[in-house]
Amino acid sequence: MADTVRRRSVWRYAIFTVPLILGVGLLMGQISNSGYGNDWFDALRKPSIMPPGWAFGAAWTTLYILLGLAVALTLCRRGAPGWGLAVGLFAAQMLLNFAWSPVFFGARRPEPALFIIVLMLVLSIAATFLFSRIDRRAAWLMVPYLAWLGFASLLNYRIIELNPGA
Repeated sequence: MADTVRRRSVWRYAIFTVPLILGVGLLMGQISNSGYGNDWFDALRKPSIMPPGWAFGAAWTTLYILLGLAVALTLCRRGAPGWGLAVGLFAAQMLLNFAWSPVFFGARRPEPALFIIVLMLVLSIAATFLFSRIDRRAAWLMVPYLAWLGFASLLNYRIIELNPGA
């Protein structure tokens, strides 16, 4: 019975968290004209490991859904040791996530964007560690995001390296 109640509670949170994270993430990308089709970005030299444009949309859609589920699993465990810090770190890294596209694509500032994404990765690792103490499933749902952030940090760094003064 308690397991059924917890499952229902998770979905009540997920109905809110998944669309919120997905919607804000996609909106920030749209507002900042992120990705291919942005004249400034298209003119930059890209690293050889740069995925095709469609991969970014597919990856971010999937990652935002996983993030929404991870935080939903954590939110329904309110009162667990470290809960407040875990949720706070998650929220802080999400704010940085939502700021990255406007800084990189909108303001055309890859150096500050690199700082943002590295800080986002650090906070995400800490949140994942705390999530693992609250609900291991939530932590596992964060793993693809951590991998992608590491890769995206490398892409950001290589773009700076290939385009000094961009």
